[in-house]
Amino acid sequence: MTTQTDLSGSFTLPGTSMNLKRMGYGAMQLAGPQVWGPPRDLHEAIAVLREAVASGINHVDTSDYYGPHVTNQIIKQALHPYPDELVIVTKVGAKRGADASWNQALARQELITAVHDNLRNLGLETLDVVNLRVGGILEPSEESIEEPLTALAELKLQGLVRHIGVSNVSPKQFAEARKITEIVCLQNFYNVAHRNDDGFIADLAKQGIAYVPFFPLGGFTPLQSSELDSAAASLNATPMQVALAWLLQRSPNILLIPGTSSRAHLRENLSAATLQLPPGVLAALNAIGGTPSRG
Repeated sequence: MTTQTDLSGSFTLPGTSMNLKRMGYGAMQLAGPQVWGPPRDLHEAIAVLREAVASGINHVDTSDYYGPHVTNQIIKQALHPYPDELVIVTKVGAKRGADASWNQALARQELITAVHDNLRNLGLETLDVVNLRVGGILEPSEESIEEPLTALAELKLQGLVRHIGVSNVSPKQFAEARKITEIVCLQNFYNVAHRNDDGFIADLAKQGIAYVPFFPLGGFTPLQSSELDSAAASLNATPMQVALAWLLQRSPNILLIPGTSSRAHLRENLSAATLQLPPGVLAALNAIGGTPSRG
């Protein structure tokens, strides 16, 4: 059986007993092209999930609008019945159009339907953590999130959701969210080249809130940086490994969810958890987008 130690430490979600390895797995790429339809290779998709868990990962990020439905069904096929220590984090707040478009779905009934879709396709009676996804594709907006978050909090009271997080939100929206319900994690767009949340991460670290960067490798267009390439060459690593290692060393409350549909790429990502960046490399990478302080 595959074994992997440490995975760069762990982080306990506030107010929970969920102690997550800081290197997790994002399931978005398990679906077909453009996160739509079935995967090219179902056998490999199942194998990736099983190897991720066998390697020590205990944090899988998903959503029922990946596919739609496809990714959660693959997770269920590969891993159900789930190990006791495995935490599945899902998202609501969007839906897919018939043309594969990504559309907001924040009305109360849409959120209720989304939670039930996640429960059914994952084969669960209660969802561990549900993130409310708001805003645009990559950047948050400042509209109130009280109405959709209140609807999600009601589902938590009904026992369908254990814990709630938020995604693609501003500090103002995060403050609003915490007045409505306990928030255990936050997902925003962040990587070595996109650093708008530097101060936000430090504030969340002080409050013991997990920060989960999405598109940690730049998204569908991989990060292109001469500094990143030079750092990777000096460490005999890939640019993607260095980008992940930088995030792990950036702040102790950062949890990673890099995704892949390939076991070889999974192993590459996991090895980033053991990659230590020396001070000179850190300084060069920090200079890409400013100089963050360690949270």
